[in-house]
Amino acid sequence: MAKPPYIPILTYHQIEQAPPRGTPMRSLYVSPGSFYRQMFLLKILGYRGLSMSELMPYLRGEKSGRVVGITFDDGYLNNLEHAAPVLMRFGFSSTCYVVNGLMGQTNSWDAPLGVPSSQLMNERELGQWLQAGQEIGSHTLTHRNLLQLEERDQQEEIVRSKSELERRLGTQVNQFCYPYGDYDSKCVSFVRAAGYAAATTTHRSRVVCSPAQGRVAPMREFELPRVPIVRSTSWLQFLLKIATSYEDRHAN
Repeated sequence: MAKPPYIPILTYHQIEQAPPRGTPMRSLYVSPGSFYRQMFLLKILGYRGLSMSELMPYLRGEKSGRVVGITFDDGYLNNLEHAAPVLMRFGFSSTCYVVNGLMGQTNSWDAPLGVPSSQLMNERELGQWLQAGQEIGSHTLTHRNLLQLEERDQQEEIVRSKSELERRLGTQVNQFCYPYGDYDSKCVSFVRAAGYAAATTTHRSRVVCSPAQGRVAPMREFELPRVPIVRSTSWLQFLLKIATSYEDRHAN
């Protein structure tokens, strides 16, 4: 019996030189040079880097091939400055999950932790991201932890972020990402009802398509695991993460 396909969805945050040692969340900075080398490695190994919407037919078993999902959380300006040119060079697409209510501002949700302020893309810059062949997804209105909200506020964060991004940017928003990776069954139901096609989490592993159905189970499309890529990820670790069971040991 053939093994089911394993598809990695990579998670990035900031594509920028890391702040000084001791800075909180320093691991979430991947240098532009490292990002270039990682995309180059994907290319020479025959992988196609895809946005979540372009990846969906592969997750559903409708297409097959050597593919990798590429995602960026939060919508940092340095994604446009440092990642987009590299993605375009290699013919890759990706999805950037945007915090709609903080568009053009900074990652203020991180301030209580002592994380340095970083600029988020504004409307014009997000338009440039789209023009570069990249996709925009929703990361809620305000990046609040959904599990700390009343149900009506959860729904507003999920539903309004989609409709407002679509209105402001003139593009369909079909992908969602849970802030902090925290969610429950009610959040999943709100995401489904809002009309998103899929949602990603911070659960670690590659996506495993069901050998029986030839696709990801429908509910699991709204709880997709990802593979974190951080500042310290070496070339060897990167290769192990995408091409072996290295990351799957963390699967829930």
